[in-house]
Amino acid sequence: MKWDGLRRSSNVEDRRGRGGAGKLGLGTIVVAVVAGWIFGVNPLTILGLLDGANAPITQQGAAPPAGDRQAMFVSTVLASTEDVWAKLFGAAGRQYAEPRLVLFGGGSNTTQTGCGLGQSAMGPFYCPADQTVYIDLGFYDTLEKELGAPGEFARAYVIAHEVGHHVQNLLGVLPKVDQARSRMSQTDANRLSVLQELQADCLAGVWAHHADSQYSMVESGDIESALNAASRIGDDYLQKRGQGYVVPESFTHGTSAQRMQWFTTGYKSGKVETCDTFGKM
Repeated sequence: MKWDGLRRSSNVEDRRGRGGAGKLGLGTIVVAVVAGWIFGVNPLTILGLLDGANAPITQQGAAPPAGDRQAMFVSTVLASTEDVWAKLFGAAGRQYAEPRLVLFGGGSNTTQTGCGLGQSAMGPFYCPADQTVYIDLGFYDTLEKELGAPGEFARAYVIAHEVGHHVQNLLGVLPKVDQARSRMSQTDANRLSVLQELQADCLAGVWAHHADSQYSMVESGDIESALNAASRIGDDYLQKRGQGYVVPESFTHGTSAQRMQWFTTGYKSGKVETCDTFGKM
């Protein structure tokens, strides 16, 4: 993946080594459940560690230190998503509101968010309440060493997927899904969550398409690296790995095959309109 020398985003905040307190908002529960499969932690344990209710954000970090290679990479990937989505929104006659990205961990596994307390064990996540992506960079070690998904483009895919949720939020998809899920059975609500996650995968593919055309970021093997990462965080793969069997009605993110399919759809087309997972499944 070619990224050295490209613009770095100023929207990255470094909270590594800082702690937090509070309670998870409901919007993060699905993420915690999937994180439980990744890390072998009971999601109820993750959620049960917290108290209080949607505490206001009081933490503030700083810009990442100069020379921090991992932070430089994240800042560069985020900048490329800003440029890609600003151009696509502009072509549609809209203005793109850039998200923030918070780095946390590094001695403390929690941080305050607009959705409540975020934890490293949840994996990377997006909070629509404060329009911010949160990531403990230790997740990349888990992605590579425990899940078998190495490579810089696999890591970039993770960021692009979370930014995809931000795009969904700006387009009004997230609030509509939340409202609809509240009126459904758990099985139907899970199915809707799958469609939402697959759309974020497709939007990550759209980013990859334009990042390559605008910056020639994609090198040989990069797309395969992203697809491998997508396959290793599919619900079926994670459930089989974590508990030895799969429960399809409990899926919230989609199967490995579905996640790979929708990333590929976005990458090949480069068009947001091809990411209508809700209308095609």
